[in-house]
This record gives sequence, C-alpha cells and structure tokens, in this order.
Amino acid sequence: MAATGPVSGFSGADKPEYADYSRCVHCGLCLNHCPTYRLWGQEADSPRGRIRQMQLVDEGRLELGEGFVTHIDRCLDCRACETACPSGVEYGKLVEVARAQIEQHYQRSLASRVARDFVYRWLLPHPRRIAAAARVLRVYQRTGLAAFARGTGILKLLGLQDRERLLPKIDTDFFFGDLGRTFPARGPRRARVAFFAGCVAQVTFSELNRATIRVLQANGGEVVVPAGQTCCGALPAHAGVRDVARDLARANFEAFPAIDFDAIVTNAAGCGSTLKEYMHLFPAADPAHEQAAQFTIKIRDVSEFLADLGLTAPLREVPLRVTYQDSCHLAHGQKIREAPRKLIRAVPGVELIEMKLADQCCGSAGVYNVTETEASLELLALKMDSARGTKAQAIVTANPGCILQLRAGAAIHDTGQEVLHVVELLDRALQRA
Repeated sequence: MAATGPVSGFSGADKPEYADYSRCVHCGLCLNHCPTYRLWGQEADSPRGRIRQMQLVDEGRLELGEGFVTHIDRCLDCRACETACPSGVEYGKLVEVARAQIEQHYQRSLASRVARDFVYRWLLPHPRRIAAAARVLRVYQRTGLAAFARGTGILKLLGLQDRERLLPKIDTDFFFGDLGRTFPARGPRRARVAFFAGCVAQVTFSELNRATIRVLQANGGEVVVPAGQTCCGALPAHAGVRDVARDLARANFEAFPAIDFDAIVTNAAGCGSTLKEYMHLFPAADPAHEQAAQFTIKIRDVSEFLADLGLTAPLREVPLRVTYQDSCHLAHGQKIREAPRKLIRAVPGVELIEMKLADQCCGSAGVYNVTETEASLELLALKMDSARGTKAQAIVTANPGCILQLRAGAAIHDTGQEVLHVVELLDRALQRA
C-alpha cells in the first residue's frame, strides 16, 4: 500500500534518539534467541536486522513502505533479544515506536484499518462493549453454532479455521461484577493491595482473577478491586496505537491512587510489563510522565509479590508433575524468572520438571496468533514438543494469553496436558487445606 504523509524518516514525539539505536553493536548474539529468525533464518526478521531497518527509515535512506512494515509486523515483541543483548538495547521500546510511526504514516488496506480501529479504538477501551461482544461470542460457542461452522467447513472456506481454534472460551459469570469490591485478608493483614483485573480477562479469565484474590487473601492480603480501572493499554501500545494507550494509562492513574496501596498486583505478565513501562508513553515534559513514575513503583506481578511477601497459608499436597513455561513479558520484559518457580516448588507434592527452551515464545504474543496465525502455530508446535518431552501432567505459566495458546496447543497436539496459571496451582493447594 502507499504511504501517506512523511516517509523519509520518523517524526513526532515518539521519535527515537540516536542513542537508542547506537547501543546495538550488531554482534548477533540476539539472533538465536529470536523466534522469527529461528523460524525463517532471515536477517530482516531478526532484532539486529529490524533495528537496522528502523535506523535507515529514520535517516530517510529506506522507504517506510510495505517491506519495512511486513518485517516489523512479523515481530512478536517477545523481547527475548533484550535478555540476550550485552549492550542493553531496549528493543521493545524501539519496535513499539516503529509501529507508532507506521500507524501515523502508512496506509494499510481498508480491511486492516477497519479491524484495527474496531479492536484498538472501539472495543478495548470500553468495558461494556467488551462484555457485549463476549455475550455474542458466548452464544456462538454454546448454542451449537460453533459445531455447525466447523462441521460444514465454512470456517475453512473463509480461512478462519485455525483462528477459531484459538478463540478463548467465554465465561458464564463475568468479573465485571466484582469491580469496586474489597476482599478482607484472612487472618492478620500483612498487606493492602489493589488488584488490576485486565480487560478481556474479565470475560475469559474471571475464575483466574477470583483465584488470585483468594490466594492473596489467604496470605494476609486485603484486596481492593478499583471500579474505575480499564484496559492496561498493552495491545494498543504494542500495535503502535499510542494515543489510545496514553488515554488508558491516564484513566488508570485516576483509578489506582498509588498512595493508598502497598502494591498494585496483576496476574497478567503482559499487562504488568506495560504497566511498569507507562513512562515510555509520555515525554519527560508531560506531567503524566511523573504520574507514570509514581504509578509504576507500585506495580507487581502476583508471583513477584507473593514470593517477596512469603507464603503463610497452609497448603495441602497436590500430587502433580508440572513444567513451567516462561511468559515472555515476565521473563524478558520484567526480568522475573525465579519467583513463579519458587511458588511452584512451595506446593507439597508438586514435581517441577524444566522444559527445553522454556523462555521461547509460545506464539501467542497479544494478537499475533490472529494476525500471523501460521507463524504462531509453528511456534506453538515447537513449544508443545518441548512440553511433551517433560512428560509433565500440567503446564504452568503466568499470563492469560499464554494459557489460551497452550490450551489450544494441548488440544491440537493431543498432549493430554492441563494448563494452569501459577496462582491456580496455589489456589488448588489451598482448597480444603
């Protein structure tokens, strides 16, 4: 498609500084850690190659055109390259800025623009619309329409068969009804926390959210669920729709007065990574930058928070052989690896077996399994092969998106493995303790 507006270089408030590029010394240590490079072996689909393209576009030496957009879109933004990089390149920040420039200066197809506007501007910022859309999808899933669509081959004809298999199951009882509530600690109060409930998670992972609250309560946490909270903005930010991400961030600043809580806790690694990096959305001169700084100090992933607080609730034995899948934005974005493993090992009867390449992306990556389904399923096949090799009965992870992807993988590849969040395992150990 043709570009619109300036194409000779990046511009605007989100333009990277030269230093952001110059940290990359092109050593290539990131290459073997990049899922898309491992799949295709193309330099242009590696972190080093993408950074080079960004720099050339910024300098006006490469057109901000279809080729550039394709290679940037193919990136999972898993940030495994950041873990491997000896120079501290903030690749996640760079790719989000590149996507912001694409959003502003590149004209996608009409179908793509309509879909992106629907998801990022019309749906995600509005909880009532999410609930309404979820009710429609629930009707599809529970009235036989889904079975009819699969059985007649309509989905295959429309090219939607693979995407439909990755759809989340819609809850019966949405979590929206729990907003505004306070859940008292069980026993002596050890902390007062605010719970960040997510957006789509409130219609697909309501029981995970409730399990998170129960585990926090059992370990001395008073849990407040602020009513005014909204989407964290991760999906718009990753897609380059930064104006929406900024609006959502400002709404969350108001909903979570950080001074009132010891921590703001989330059970979604992807949300937590974005919440901790809200400052990247605002220039230093913007008053919201300071608000973001104060807000992010309090953000904690639930595994991080519980590992630091210490488990005090009695746990019953759960005889289960499990393996752990590192969620990308927990391991690479937030640099948290040991905390979830510590919690898993704390459950009596659980045997933790490490899988090969546990920190390689499963292919979920926000909406990547929808926009780049073929690559997503290739990565999922590799992940399920690693998981199967452990002979674990369950795969444990730390992000709702990973759970959806891995559950689909267990079904597609017939591994027979249950997929759980870390706090769901802890909650299971709490029952009848």
